[in-house]
Amino acid sequence: MNSGPHILIVDDHREIRDLVSRVLGLEGFRVSVAADGKAMRKVLADSRIDLILLDLMLPGEDGLSLCRGVRAQSRIPIIMLTAKGDEVDRVIGLEMGADDYLPKPFGSRELIARIRAVLRRSQADDSGVERKPAPKRYRFDRWVLETETRELLRDDGVTVPLSTGEYELLLVLVERPQRVLNRDQLLDLARGRAAAAFDRSIDTQVSRLRKKLERDPAEPRMIKTIWGGGYMFAVPVGQE
Repeated sequence: MNSGPHILIVDDHREIRDLVSRVLGLEGFRVSVAADGKAMRKVLADSRIDLILLDLMLPGEDGLSLCRGVRAQSRIPIIMLTAKGDEVDRVIGLEMGADDYLPKPFGSRELIARIRAVLRRSQADDSGVERKPAPKRYRFDRWVLETETRELLRDDGVTVPLSTGEYELLLVLVERPQRVLNRDQLLDLARGRAAAAFDRSIDTQVSRLRKKLERDPAEPRMIKTIWGGGYMFAVPVGQE
């Protein structure tokens, strides 16, 4: 898996998705694709996305509506892609929260240059942004995960130590209960917090967490293996 920024391409034309994916892959970007808003939201929920290339004309919910929805919940940079070159469309897209606007057809060099420019601006803007505080604790089964102290507390008062890698992986899992995440998704979601801690395999980290969390690590109830899919945090999680 590439280690570069993760780009999500949202376009209903498979040929465009495939072409742009190849171009971005050659430039060292990681790429995910979606054909509509439903698929886009699933990727955003299951992956750490650094920038969205969003087509204006989509089946069902259009790009402007999707742009507005993304912007209401996050600061992920968005570049609008569309066959329309009218100034009104550009203005509306930018007013909805898009960071840039690129009419089709476009050249690969211009696309890459615009992506890199938007990512640079986004990183500079984020350096001074106060982020929304995360929940202070997650409750599940007989455990509490404290995010401020990064501690795992059992219901009998015992504090179980976690390595940085174990904590980051557990946090990714409890933030997304009852959802299947493959190994690449888990690595991608966690590496933004502690890349060095994930030099070891995801499977090793999961095994260590099971030994600490499960009553019987050989028959795990919380972190379940989904054959051919990855892992799922299978118990309900509460937030405080």
